[in-house]
Formats: sequence, C-alpha cells, structure tokens
Amino acid sequence: MTLKNYALGHWVDGAGKSADLIHAVTGEKIGEASSGGLDFKAMTEYARTVGGPKMRALTFHQRAAMLKGLAKYMMERKDALYALSSATGATKSDSWVDIDGGIGTFFAYSSRGRREFPNETYHVEGPAESLSKGGTFVGRHIAVPLEGVAIHINAFNFPCWGMLEKMAPALLAGMPCIVKPATVTSFLTEAMFRQMIEADILPEGAIQLICGSAGDLLDHVTEQDAIAFTGSAVTGQMLKEGKAVMQHSVRFNMEADSLNCSILGPDAVPGTEEFDLFVKEVVREMTTKAGQKCTAIRRTIVPNGMEEDVINAVRARLGKTTIGDPTVDGVRMGPLASKGQVRDVGANAAKIRASSELVFGGDDFDVVGADRDRGAFFAPMLMACAEPFRRHEPHDIEAFGPVNTIMPYNTLDDAIELAKLGRGSLCGSLITADPAVARKVILGVAAYHGRLLVLDKHSAKESTGHGSPLPNLVHGGPGRAGGGEEMGGARGVLHYMQRAAVQGSPSMLTVITHEWSQGAAQTTDVVHPFRKHFNELNVGDTIVTGTRTITLDDVVNFANLSGDKFYAHMDNEAAQANGVFTGRVAHGYFIVSAAAGLFVDPAPGPVLANYGLEKLRFTKPVYPGDTIHVRLTVKQKTAKDTPVDGIPQGVVEWDVEVFNQDNEPVAVYSILTLVKVKTAID
Repeated sequence: MTLKNYALGHWVDGAGKSADLIHAVTGEKIGEASSGGLDFKAMTEYARTVGGPKMRALTFHQRAAMLKGLAKYMMERKDALYALSSATGATKSDSWVDIDGGIGTFFAYSSRGRREFPNETYHVEGPAESLSKGGTFVGRHIAVPLEGVAIHINAFNFPCWGMLEKMAPALLAGMPCIVKPATVTSFLTEAMFRQMIEADILPEGAIQLICGSAGDLLDHVTEQDAIAFTGSAVTGQMLKEGKAVMQHSVRFNMEADSLNCSILGPDAVPGTEEFDLFVKEVVREMTTKAGQKCTAIRRTIVPNGMEEDVINAVRARLGKTTIGDPTVDGVRMGPLASKGQVRDVGANAAKIRASSELVFGGDDFDVVGADRDRGAFFAPMLMACAEPFRRHEPHDIEAFGPVNTIMPYNTLDDAIELAKLGRGSLCGSLITADPAVARKVILGVAAYHGRLLVLDKHSAKESTGHGSPLPNLVHGGPGRAGGGEEMGGARGVLHYMQRAAVQGSPSMLTVITHEWSQGAAQTTDVVHPFRKHFNELNVGDTIVTGTRTITLDDVVNFANLSGDKFYAHMDNEAAQANGVFTGRVAHGYFIVSAAAGLFVDPAPGPVLANYGLEKLRFTKPVYPGDTIHVRLTVKQKTAKDTPVDGIPQGVVEWDVEVFNQDNEPVAVYSILTLVKVKTAID
C-alpha cells in the first residue's frame, strides 16, 4: 500500500523519498509513506481560512453531534481496523484499547459537549464578578475558539487512540486539526482517518492528515494556533523551542514518556488480595502493547523484605506469557512496533542492567506463529535494583518496552522519595488497603504526577488499571512527563479556547453572553412566563409575585409532612440557645416550596417539567410572621435536539430570588425546566 496524505480537501500522493512501512510480525514491507511535495504553509492557511470559520460557526451541541456521528460510523467499521492493527504488533486486547478506546473518546466528548457546554458558539465560565459597590460594573469570563489550527503530532504506540484523544476536545472547541502520526504505524491511522472523511460529517477544512515527515510545518504557526505533541522528551523540547513557536507564544502541550511507578503498600503482604492485584497490574503493564505505553510501569517500588516474594510472583506470571503473532490464539504479547524499537529498547535495558540484577528474561525466548528473527520481538525483562537511592539508572533511563525494575523501600517516606526520583510522571499507582497509607503516599507524590490510582480489593473489579487514561480525567504530567494536560473532560476543550475577561454593565454583559446577570435589565409582561413557549421567552423576562406570610402552623405542618423535626424548627428555646437563630425558624425547603407556590402557573401549558434545582443558598432565616415574595427571571435558554417522534423543546434556567418583607433575600437558586417550542400547529 502507498499511503496518501489528506491536504486542502483532497487525498494527495507524497512525492520524492518515501519511508518503508514494515509488518511488525513478519518483517515484510507492507507499504510506503511520504509527505514530500506537500505545501505545509498552504495547509495551515487552509485550516485557518476554510475549516476554522466553518467550525466556529457551529455551536457546541452541533460539534458534539458531529463527534457522535463520526464515532458511530467508525464503530460500525472497526473490524477492518482490527485486521490492520495486528501488523503493528498489537494483540486483540491491545487493539481494543487503541481502536475502541479512541472511538469511545469521541463518544465521551460528544456527551460532555451536550451536557456541560451551552448550545452556543462560545462558553461562559463561572459566575459574574462584582467590580463596583453599586453593582453597575461587573465582569465575566468567556471562552471562544482560537482562530488558528490545532496541530497534533502523535506517537507510534497508539495510532488510533492517540489521534482521537487529541481531536475530540479540539473539534468540540471549534478548531480545525492537522494530524501528523508517527510514520511507522501511520498505515493504521490513515485507515481510520479515511473512515472519518468517508463519513462526510465534518465541514470542509476541519481535518487534514500528514503521513510522513512534518517538514517545515511548525515554521508556519501563529499566535492563534495550538500544538499537541506526544513522544520523547528530547523531540518535544526541540519542537517546543522552534523559532516560530517561541516568537508567537504558541500553545504547546507536551505529553512525554515517563518513568512511572507502582508502589506496594506495607500492608499488602503475600496472601492478601492486594498483593495479588499488585503482581497482576505490574505484569499487565509490562505486556500490554509489549510495554510500549507512555503510562507503563517502569519502576516497581516494594517494601524491604518483600522483594523476593514480588520477584517470584511476577516471574511466575511472566513465565506464562506467550509471545508471538497476535493473530494466533493464545498469544498474550506481540512484537514491538519495529526493529528500530528492538534496538533502542535493548540498548536502554543494557544501561539499566549496569545498576541492577536481571531476574527474568533475556535473549533466550520462544515465539509462537512467527519467525523471531524477522519480526520485532522482544521478551519481557525484569530487573532488581538493591540500592535505588545510590543508583540513578532506573530513575533516569527508560526502555520503552516490556522492561521493569523492582526496588525496595524501608519507610513510606522512602517510597515517596523514590517515586519523586522519576522527576515527573504521567501516572503512578499505589496498592494498599490502608487508608492512612494511601493518604500519606498520595499527598506525598501528587506534585510529581498527573494521575494516581489507589487500588484495593474494593475498586479492583471496576478499575480500569494503572495505565488507562480516561476522557474525563487529565492525561499528562509535570517535569519529565512534559508538563502538559490532555483530555480531562471540559478542561481539555478549554485548552483550545481563549479565555477573556469581559467588563461592563450587567445589562451589556447579559446581551453579550445570552445569560442574565444580577442587576441587568428585567422585562415584565402581563403574560405569565410559564404561559410562553420556549421561542417566545427572552433572557431577562421576569415576574414578581404576590406575597405569603409564613405561620407557625406552616412550620408544624411541614415538619409533620416531611418528617423533618430538627429542633430549630420545633423548639423555641433550643433554637434561641444555638446562637444562630432568635427563635423557631421555618424549614429552608418549605420556603423553596412556598416560593414555587407563588410563581408557578398551575394550568397546562408550554412548561413540560421541572428537572433540576441548582446553587441553592439560604441567605437569611425566615421566622413565623415573616412575609415572602419571589422574583423569577429567565437566566438562560438552551435549545435541545428533538427526536423524530419527540416534542420540540428547550431548557430554560430561571434565576429565583426569595425576599422577606424588608426586601432582603432569604433564598437564591436556579431551577431548570423543559419548555415546549412553539410550532406551526400550536
């Protein structure tokens, strides 16, 4: 096969010198890749001028719908990707993480886009900030898409997931993407990318693909662009220090390989479930993707005196690992991605051996269903470093394959210091059943890690494991790990957006953000807002209700009805004695219920349901004899997608303020209602 690039809206052959693509199992040439002849400057301009405006014109919900459509399209065609994935050396379970995991990231971000972001082209972040005594000058933070291109430079180990985990938040944010996969496994990336183009869901210019060298691509970046890189720290640092990147202060997110660790708690002795979980996790991280994971366990930190128990248990489990062609039944670990990887891993493993004893592995191993000499096979290697504070090699050198070093600690403080010697990791894990151990270790190592797993018998059944990044959690880490973050739910989307503080009057900011701010103009109408359809309501529409005087009978009746007979509601002397109240006080939830009785229009109408109450605060006690009234204001409107056989509707967020007879607020909150959209038949 000869891979094509996707540039300027077309599939394009590379010109000039090409790179051979080699089957990791057979060693045979399966294709070529080249990016020669591509105009990288034109590609960036095309993304900015064609793809960017089209993406930014869409709302978060529309972008989320596109992600879902792409995910469904690829999921229905994933079998073709599995067949190709084995040529990278991946087993079926390896491919599941890469292919299904990547597609799952699109599904996850699609869901978050609809739940956590408005049906707008921008995002309003946080509450209004009061900037003046009189409340006529306020500030708000908004986030808008960057008006450039997101350039994604990915590693070889996850050709599908690595692409999709970066694209999902970028596309949801409204940025077009240029994807540059590692050449050695780019044939799988290209196959998945073809499916996205065939789906014909994204607008023109939204995505482009480079199979081969990135050439002078980063010489053409601007201040509105964003770069996300996964790979070696050396390469990442070189790219980060590029002239154009530095000159334009381009956002550069780096996720580099790191010397991740797993710590065995002192309580997890042999015979406990936690000890067995620890051994299983260590072996899984060594053999999944043949250890070619940026999150894999490289340093195994165990209590002094348990080294031999751990070594024997890990050795026994590794001895059952069948190496070979991943398409053959029973094979648990495939080859590395290339012969070049075999050389690199071997060379770095030899450097680590200078400080450690080899306790399992070596050159004498069998391969099932393949020629060991032709394929890129490498057996697991387990080492033991008796003096981890004196020898730096296990903490400085990474063999990016199935290589791991066991090292002892005397105290928890020692374990924490050993973990820190990795100088920044993507993830770490602690296996313990002791919460006190967990608290001490996690707080001790958190500054050096992007993600931490605490594993015990209670979480093990549903845990995704030490090295499994999830869309809703950040993926990245400090120091050696690159200092960046990817995914992390909404956080990942905001990496591709510019946060701007906007200042002005409440009324002005309400118009700008489409979200009512306290102090902004309010519109009253003879028509009750509950009688209006979604498309007839305007942000700022307000009703001020009549009044209700709260009685002692109200308090007693609510207590009997609800069962809430807290002393402050029932005992006058006890309420006075607590120092907060001057006597018996009405239930806060009764005040909320009474407020609803004041503002709800009971007759059938466009309001379909109340499905949420948020940000409730009781700001002042209400006593029997106090009189309350309510001000209800349309705060925000969010259109909803309507199923084919559903009722057209939207979500209305109402700002609710409950006041006493002195016009002092006693309760503030928001309620969410589903409101019908008016159609031609209404």
